Amino acid sequence: MMNTSIIQSRPDFAAIAAWIPQGSSVLDLGCGDGSLLRYLRETREVRGYGVEISDQNIAACIANNVNVIQNDLDSGLADFEDASFDYVILSQTLQATRHTEALMKEIVRVGREGIVSFPNFGHWKNRLQVLLGNMPVSSELPYQWYDTPNVHLCTLDDFEILCAHLGIRILGRHVMSEGHDIQVMPNLRGSTAVYRFRRDA
Repeated sequence: MMNTSIIQSRPDFAAIAAWIPQGSSVLDLGCGDGSLLRYLRETREVRGYGVEISDQNIAACIANNVNVIQNDLDSGLADFEDASFDYVILSQTLQATRHTEALMKEIVRVGREGIVSFPNFGHWKNRLQVLLGNMPVSSELPYQWYDTPNVHLCTLDDFEILCAHLGIRILGRHVMSEGHDIQVMPNLRGSTAVYRFRRDA
């Protein structure tokens, strides 16, 4: 079984898994070392693939016994047919994509539903650091401004506006901070957000 410390460090894994029925087909974009797909296989018996660009992460996926395809997300998902997966997941990768709008369109084309998790730039600790004159650094945003892979940070409100602009219907939202659910003032108090959505009919 998967090391529980990995799950504790990624509470969005459990939130994502809660939305995925047993035996679903899943495409995990920017899958890293394959930990999420392995977790979903062990807890939901999913079948599917990861997409990753890093050679080191490709090797880690193979070690995790995860099917992986090497590809750059910013080049699109043209290799995948419409509605070829039940779920397409983008976990803690949205903020590092360059063509975010195009990728969101591809997610709802390739998947019957999409699930995205990302660090909330609107979290009060981030706002405070900006107010004090510095770019935020936190457990969710661990990089300095000069070496960060993040190019499109957003708040919960920003993401929901983008979905409305693209004709994407939000089916569910889970906001958390330090592993705890946030219900009151989530855009201010939540450090991580997970959204489930599909293309509006």
